[in-house]
Amino acid sequence: MTALLRTILPILAACLVYGQDKSLTFEVASVKPAAPLVPNGRGMIMFRGPSGGPGTKDPGRINYPYMSLKSLLMTAYDVKNYQIDGPSWLDTERFDVNATLPPDTTKEQFRIMLQNLLAERFNLKVHHDTKELPMYALVVGKNGPKMKESVETPPPAEGADAPAPPPPLPSQPKIGPDGFPILPMLGGGRAGLFQIMMPGRARMMAVKQTMQDLAQRLSQQLNRPVTDATGLTAKYDFTLTYAPEGMNGPMPLMINGAPPPPPPPGGGAPGAGPGMPEADAPPPNLFSAVQTDLGLKLEAKKGPVDMIVVDHVEKTPIEN
Repeated sequence: MTALLRTILPILAACLVYGQDKSLTFEVASVKPAAPLVPNGRGMIMFRGPSGGPGTKDPGRINYPYMSLKSLLMTAYDVKNYQIDGPSWLDTERFDVNATLPPDTTKEQFRIMLQNLLAERFNLKVHHDTKELPMYALVVGKNGPKMKESVETPPPAEGADAPAPPPPLPSQPKIGPDGFPILPMLGGGRAGLFQIMMPGRARMMAVKQTMQDLAQRLSQQLNRPVTDATGLTAKYDFTLTYAPEGMNGPMPLMINGAPPPPPPPGGGAPGAGPGMPEADAPPPNLFSAVQTDLGLKLEAKKGPVDMIVVDHVEKTPIEN
């Protein structure tokens, strides 16, 4: 009986998750193949990311331009990129999705609405599975962590004015001696994990972040599960500079729709001097940077991962 229950319960759970309420739908929805992106006069491609939905400033509408079907699946089923098993074109075909939500729609209801929309327009059929996949464990290196513990900012006294918000990003930020822009918002102690992508190099800057936060971001970068096995429970401030891997080409930094000013002739960054890294010095890969910058280590292993397996999907959505 125990063995039978172990077999039946996962099947029932999958039915509950993937046999969702078909009555939960958007009020109005449009799904169209996206037009190709055209570079601007500077040779760069710019477009707005997805916006709207529950928990945002515009909870009653979503505007998802130039979205891959894999990204839509990730949103609909609340999973990571590596948790979707389907045809390769899920990453390449792009679509514009716009929809109006009923009032007071929750995040869970929104995901079911998006699942139903994909099933209706793309004839999508999926099932749940568990697979053994390569993954990484984030552990402390042999010499201990090199990160700085965050200093908690005391709450303002009763009746005191609220702290001023961090300054907005400038359209043309100053470039530091290592070739990366200087972001003033990091000086105000604003918690978060910020990332800058430059041609051939990347930087991750953390303020008041846990090791679980770091593991999640590394998982996104490596496209594999990363578990926190450090045993560190504090929040930390740190900077991680590395060479981005697995990218199709250099990604210029975009700040307020404009690129940063170029370095001066000769490739060095403004203000570079003795003992300072040059902007054109090749950074280490992510694995080496985690060790040298943070005193941590990524250990390879394998483990079970919940998967969304695509059984059938059409490339062209049904007309609106």
